[in-house]
Amino acid sequence: MSVSRPEHVDTLIVGGGLSGIGAACRLQQRFPGRSYAVLEARDAVGGTWDLFRYPGVRSDSDMATLGYPFRPWRDVKTLGSGAGIAEYIRDTAHDTGVLPHIRVRHRVISAQWSTADARWTVEVDTPGGRRTMTTRFLLLCSGYYRYDRGYRTDFADEDAFRGSVIHPQHWPEDYDYRGKRVVVIGSGATAVTLVPAMAQDAAHVTMVQRSPTYIVSAPSVDPVVVRARRWLPRRLASSVVRWRSIIQGQQRYAYLRANPEKGAAAIKAGVAAQLPDFARYEADFTPRYRPWDQRLCLVPDGDLFAAIRDERASIVTGRIERFTPSGLRLEDGRTIDADAIITATGLEMHAGGGIRLEVDGRPVSLGDSMLYKGVLLTGIPNAGFWLGYVNSSWTLRADASARYVCRLLAHLDRTGYDWAVPVPEGTQHTHPALDLASGYVERGSAAFPKVGENAPWTRSHYVRDVIEARFSRVTRSMSFGRRVPHAASPRS
Repeated sequence: MSVSRPEHVDTLIVGGGLSGIGAACRLQQRFPGRSYAVLEARDAVGGTWDLFRYPGVRSDSDMATLGYPFRPWRDVKTLGSGAGIAEYIRDTAHDTGVLPHIRVRHRVISAQWSTADARWTVEVDTPGGRRTMTTRFLLLCSGYYRYDRGYRTDFADEDAFRGSVIHPQHWPEDYDYRGKRVVVIGSGATAVTLVPAMAQDAAHVTMVQRSPTYIVSAPSVDPVVVRARRWLPRRLASSVVRWRSIIQGQQRYAYLRANPEKGAAAIKAGVAAQLPDFARYEADFTPRYRPWDQRLCLVPDGDLFAAIRDERASIVTGRIERFTPSGLRLEDGRTIDADAIITATGLEMHAGGGIRLEVDGRPVSLGDSMLYKGVLLTGIPNAGFWLGYVNSSWTLRADASARYVCRLLAHLDRTGYDWAVPVPEGTQHTHPALDLASGYVERGSAAFPKVGENAPWTRSHYVRDVIEARFSRVTRSMSFGRRVPHAASPRS
């Protein structure tokens, strides 16, 4: 009886969101005849932007940089809606010819690298059962958090509450909150999006935060973008707008990190300008940390502040003691009545989609690896790990990663090498690649690769990173090899 061979593709991309579709587009542009597949665990393309369905869901990065440079975002809105971004990703996959290579409801369970065979053997759960695939190069583009569940804090007496308790990551379809008193627990990007969106129809929305966050208002429509698109050719206008946003973002970040006290004062002054009775809210908008120790939250046209001014929403800072039948009780004795409580308490980190990895029969952990040029992994041959920036748009780093991997694949083709793995030289002082003090990052950062202090082991500045990705020497700090039966494991 004959046994069918596993399906083989030259490159296997795990994840059908912004990163995976972007990587597929770059691969197809550079190597139009090369076989590849995009495996998406969910039943639709779009990643984060197809998953989240809560009211008002939108980007927290400007779309000039969150969009792909090879297919710019066309809407004049600075921040894109979740549904709009999901449609943009799907349209990109369709228009570039990537769509036929995507397989939804294909969840990768494990991947084993064999140096002797110079290939990965990948186990995949599919609608038709467990299947095996092989690939020369594995690209992990599945994001950084779990899609099947969000992070939940255990609140005392939660079962006593008589209303609805909802996590934004699992928003019920057609949930009707009109006329209801809503409490949103949290102070991050999800919370500051939910509050003004729900305040339009709810009786009142109260944001309950354990501690304040830096919140910055941004125009929903940038007049510079409008003028550039009116007066310049489309491609030039997109490039000007994109690079303006990149440079301004880097300058703002550098200033805030170098001048945290002045930066914090400027952010607070911006809030005060939108809340005439600011003294009443000052404690609610004065974080205990420096700007960019955690991500800044953007609110388009100050919609959060408008909801507070109009008394459709309010903010309460304090620790929750317990749930009550009618709402919440804080540790300081205050009570808040609610018909619905939204637990915007964060994400649960998930490195590489939780895939089990082995190299020549030895289990390996992403958390034990270092990132090389922001994408390759020490000790793990022929593998890329997509991880966006924390201080600017995710797509900027993702696209730089895709461009570098394409250069590496071209180098392997030219030289006849079968595998490549980065090798650290000397002692490297490492720190987490996701360098934020946010709770969700601190809970899960140990499972993610580390970065070093010097190139090519750093990743934080787009201009420098994209130059390195496109022009730096491919062979620097790298080990290459050819398929040899019974070969030794690559150095790590």
